[in-house]
Amino acid sequence: MSLVRSGNVLDPMSVDFWADADPFGAVRSLAERCPVLTNVRVDWKETPTAHVFTADLPGVRKDQAKVEVEDGGVLVISGERAREEDVDGKNDERWHHVERSSGKFQRRFRLPRGARVDQVSASMDNGVLTVTVPKEETKKPQLKAIPISG
Repeated sequence: MSLVRSGNVLDPMSVDFWADADPFGAVRSLAERCPVLTNVRVDWKETPTAHVFTADLPGVRKDQAKVEVEDGGVLVISGERAREEDVDGKNDERWHHVERSSGKFQRRFRLPRGARVDQVSASMDNGVLTVTVPKEETKKPQLKAIPISG
């Protein structure tokens, strides 16, 4: 562990966490290559008519994301966030600090019974993917009044 901290001590966002927590760079290197450690965040809410999944995918274009439903009702959100390369193709640029993750990602969710997997829809707006899985309509039990004789 380093005794000298980088950045401004008064600004917690400027301190390099990895310099202290991972002095040999092993965890950072693994996190950059392993999609499990660099996964996307997904919220899942249920409304009266659907299950709605919202995933933050900053820097991912629509053609880089994929939404699928596997047999057995498993929703799969996957894709790849490309690593930023030299803009002009020359190698005269040098990175000093890289925190944004890149690489493949995948999230899987087992859908509950009653999910209409044949009617799943997805849209992306400003780096936020929204997947809507409609629910089957629940039929209200019909009550039949039975006359009481006697």
